[in-house]
Amino acid sequence: MNASFRPRDEDPRLLTGAGRFFDDTRGADEAFGVFVRSPHAAAVIRGIDTEAAHAAPGVLAVLTAAELDAAGVRGVAQAIPVPGGSEMVTPVRPSLAHDRVRHVGDAVVLVVAETEHQARDAAERVVIDYEPLDSVTDVTRAVSAGAPLVYDEASGNVALDWRPYPAGDRTEFDNIFAAAAHVARVRLINQRIVMAPMEPRGALAEYDAVADRFILHTASQSAHAMRVHVAWSLGVPAGKVRVISNDVGGAFGMRTANYPEYPALLIAARMLGRGIRWVSTRAEGFLSDNQARDTVIEGALALDANGKFLALDIEEIAALGAYQTSHGAFIATANFARCLPCMYDIPHIGTRIRCVFTNTVPTGPYRGAGRPEANYCVERLVDAAAHLTGLDRIEIRRRNLISADQMPYKTPVGTVYDSGDFAAVMDAALTHADVAGYAARKARTEATGKHRGLGVSCFLEIAGGQPGEGAGLSFPGGRAGETKLRVGIGMQASGQGHVTLWRRMVADRLEVPDVRIEVVHGDSDAEVPSAGAVASRGTMSVGGALVRAIDTLLEKGKRAAAHVLEAAEADIVYKAGVFEIAGTDRRIGLFDLAERVGADLDTNAVYDAPPSFPNGVHIAEVEIDPDTGATKLAAYTCVDDCGLVLQPVLVEGQVQGGVAQGVGQALLEHGFYDDAGGQLTAGTFMDYAMPRADDLPDIISQMHPVLCRTNPLGVKGVGEAGTTASLAAVMSAVEDAAGIAVDMPATAERVWRAMRGG
Repeated sequence: MNASFRPRDEDPRLLTGAGRFFDDTRGADEAFGVFVRSPHAAAVIRGIDTEAAHAAPGVLAVLTAAELDAAGVRGVAQAIPVPGGSEMVTPVRPSLAHDRVRHVGDAVVLVVAETEHQARDAAERVVIDYEPLDSVTDVTRAVSAGAPLVYDEASGNVALDWRPYPAGDRTEFDNIFAAAAHVARVRLINQRIVMAPMEPRGALAEYDAVADRFILHTASQSAHAMRVHVAWSLGVPAGKVRVISNDVGGAFGMRTANYPEYPALLIAARMLGRGIRWVSTRAEGFLSDNQARDTVIEGALALDANGKFLALDIEEIAALGAYQTSHGAFIATANFARCLPCMYDIPHIGTRIRCVFTNTVPTGPYRGAGRPEANYCVERLVDAAAHLTGLDRIEIRRRNLISADQMPYKTPVGTVYDSGDFAAVMDAALTHADVAGYAARKARTEATGKHRGLGVSCFLEIAGGQPGEGAGLSFPGGRAGETKLRVGIGMQASGQGHVTLWRRMVADRLEVPDVRIEVVHGDSDAEVPSAGAVASRGTMSVGGALVRAIDTLLEKGKRAAAHVLEAAEADIVYKAGVFEIAGTDRRIGLFDLAERVGADLDTNAVYDAPPSFPNGVHIAEVEIDPDTGATKLAAYTCVDDCGLVLQPVLVEGQVQGGVAQGVGQALLEHGFYDDAGGQLTAGTFMDYAMPRADDLPDIISQMHPVLCRTNPLGVKGVGEAGTTASLAAVMSAVEDAAGIAVDMPATAERVWRAMRGG
């Protein structure tokens, strides 16, 4: 086997049951917590009667908002500011609802008992007097005249009206559209997505009375970042909170920030002096875990008579849900816009994005986080432009690609693409997908009575570097000859293969065996700064920090080796894991030196990486049975530019996993609500379909790397590429096969109705 494709270092442990996930954590003398949640999408709380619950067997405490207020608990999340629009409306999201509930599943009461069964029995005895109110779950109805208001202070339910592009007066911009030879238009729906990770959310809350300190065990995307969020909610300094995360069974952005349950559990733990466990049921997760997407986009693309793109105009309505999360508005606005104009040379861009409150579960980061929506809009517009002008879909794309000699390319939204060779990536994708042989495959399919369609998606996304990420190198003690190099990072792994990546990368740069290196993360007490495993930023940010730390380590090592070897520092060279006096055989190995000088070699570093711009071309083929509308993904090919490829097995896994999630949105997944009553109708896996193995073909993943110029490793993000690209590729193929555009998800019923004009 090629060494670069050897299995991941994590896999033997995880596949043999040696992983340690949240539910493997146990506290001493722990109790169990259960939350009483609102059955209404909108209601006034007239009263809460907890007397019967208090009297139930095994009950230790029953907490409402009053107890949390007395403890000084603040709101759950701080929404990051988004300049460029109206003043953002950011109401406080309570840990437990005060006088109003705003979505089905809103937490109102926490019941703590000796056992889970006792807590659940007691929770059923809590009596809450609700006065139901009118609600709105549909994002387009939320902004219509007369819609119920989620918050009185948010006129028309709009939290933010964001329109920074074009800057100033739109007259010149509008004139481009008025004079254009062609204007393509689309209206697109990105339906609501339920994230549903393999491992449900849960928490074990503890309180150390001696140290006056809260301890939270929970799956996260960074223990450091989670600590910051939780400490703010509790109103205490960050040092008064410790967060511990073990193995994580799926995150995808959902585990980035604080949730209402965590402050409530921690306050209860302090009150009782005992650890308190809470584990979400799957049904509970459907009603309380952050959800995603839920946008309606109207886009317009102006072209000249030769099919050249002149201007892009996008208007979007994006659902925030019932509360602002930390990044909900940022995702819908800035993160969306920073992907424009994708791969294309479009000199003028206009945007208006309204972030809207609805009586639904709040939305937050989910794989792609605004990028798939942006790319989907642009690519569906390009398909519409091809139909309008009569140009071939591939030809119109080729005419408008940004060329390699235009790099670095400054976009109309202010971002700067540092590198890329988009035409070469497209050529490679067409070759690997055998587009030249498509006509023959189509003929064979149609001979069976089915329809075959081809879809192309050129994608580009921003992979965020900032804020800075930390890393540390240390040599914990051990027996002589067995000292290890410990690589400490703050970014939490949830399937990406961080141990594999950083062990091998550090080993290669230091020229030492990777078995001598261990990677640790998941404890905020390590004090490694981190914003989390988000935005496809890990390799750029942590990689940059490790490059700095290694360089500093070697500088320290040369000084220490010069002292030990009694030589001038200028005469010390390092190679193959050894410091030696140049031109002599006097030397000392890195690990031997560490045993001699102890912590003197320990090194920490932080790196603030500029963004990178992963890109690629994905090509999908689908088959549709016209009698039933059943759609099968028949073939899928990706060619991606993620810069330098450090570990091919990890890159391929990330691309394929991202494609699977994008295919789920394109063909299957839909978190739909009953707008009349505000109930989540797709509240279980009986009603919410997720992709299975037989929904996916063998995904062909190829790389066409162009080195990034803005970080020391030359890497670009890759974790969200498959999701960003796949929506347009699959839906373009569906339209090509069906002969008509279909909204996502392209279920059999929708396709069948669309093909019959329904």
